[in-house]
Amino acid sequence: MRIVSLLPSATEIVCALGAEAELVGISHECDHPERVRDREVLTRSRIAAEGSSRAIDARVREALVTGALSIYAVDDEKLARLAPDVIVTQDLCEVCAVSLDDVRSAVARLSKRSDVRIVSLRPTRLRDVFGDVERVAEAIGRVEAGRALRRDLEARVARIAERARDAPRRPRVVSIEWIDPIMLGGTWMPELIELAGGVAAGVTAGAAAPTVSPEELAALRPDVIVVKPCGFSVERTLRERDLVERVIVASAPGARTYVADGNAFFNRPGPRLVESLEIMAACVHPEIFGDLAIDGPHRPPGQLDPRAQQPHGHVPAVTNPDGTPWLRIK
Repeated sequence: MRIVSLLPSATEIVCALGAEAELVGISHECDHPERVRDREVLTRSRIAAEGSSRAIDARVREALVTGALSIYAVDDEKLARLAPDVIVTQDLCEVCAVSLDDVRSAVARLSKRSDVRIVSLRPTRLRDVFGDVERVAEAIGRVEAGRALRRDLEARVARIAERARDAPRRPRVVSIEWIDPIMLGGTWMPELIELAGGVAAGVTAGAAAPTVSPEELAALRPDVIVVKPCGFSVERTLRERDLVERVIVASAPGARTYVADGNAFFNRPGPRLVESLEIMAACVHPEIFGDLAIDGPHRPPGQLDPRAQQPHGHVPAVTNPDGTPWLRIK
């Protein structure tokens, strides 16, 4: 079996199913597990990712409005040379990865085979993500592994939900999908918040990310804000820390504000969404889920950074053992 994945979350699913050795091609954004980085890279972005959040957003919107070119390009020649049996892609978001139409066109132009299977993922809810695990597993001949992986992921989700039921209150939670303009996390994010023992403010599960003004953000009266821009690591987000504090933190000065890795977690509909739930739980209820915060320097194991208990002014909530500010689990 020769597998090509043009989506980071799909790459993680393929590897979690035990088919890493069969993965011959990936997208330019596939970076986990680290071992896959030596595979052929088949895509590139036509939109520069440099500059501020506002500048990146403007470039993407212009490309989508003009429709002159897709945001991502597929390397037809490499794809033909790899001769995959299965290609996993998506048709959920034109901004997230190469489009399904582009993949179909590339296969039609260059493949001499008529039996290349294209598996397109379109998850909007948590159950869709778990269903995609089994869909990918069936396509690559690992049905039992898919069932086992789904059971494991669902069991981990159930354990977090069970612990969250003991929470004495349910804080109002806002997740930030983009900094400028402010976009709230839609699709599966409201479910993660609810499972973690919070109330998802301003969003509906399964719906697209809404754009809000600072005034509308303030009107949501959040108790907790989790800033995890799509495609941004914590380090990248903190380059715009001043903006986060001036606009987002200032809009809800009484909220506990956290920065998390939106690139590795939260915005990838794959196995690590369960880790994302664990991170969310540590943010929403640190008094219950402190054991899920990674141990850091100068504080006892399993405790959240004390800065997380302050109402505002300290955006990073948890530190890695080397002292760098970002949020993750053990």
